Amino acid sequence: MIAASLALNRLTAEYREMGLSLDELLISNPNATFVGLASGDSMQKVGIFSGDLLIVDRAKDVKNGSVIVANFNGNFICKILDKKNNCLLSASDDHQPVYISESDIFQLEGKVTYNVRKFDETFNLLAFNK
Repeated sequence: MIAASLALNRLTAEYREMGLSLDELLISNPNATFVGLASGDSMQKVGIFSGDLLIVDRAKDVKNGSVIVANFNGNFICKILDKKNNCLLSASDDHQPVYISESDIFQLEGKVTYNVRKFDETFNLLAFNK
């Protein structure tokens, strides 16, 4: 037990020396970045699950196929932008594309640059106890 404690203390000291900052690692444009909370299941195939934190950068270039956050008819949504077909795509077979018409209110809020997920121990235990 003493050896494990010494090893843990040594690792903790090394992490402190590295001086890691989530802000520095995840946010390149602090004045143009916000954090949103994902909800729903429409983006699971790209690794975004309900409850995930999304780092969204308003200053990043948005291209065809970018994962974006937008205000669409008064609702904040996270989708894949299809500029060529003027629509929003889900990463799920259960959701149809949403076409953007001139009568829709569409405001691009930014490009999703990172996704942060809470680690859930019970999920992992269930996966390995087969």
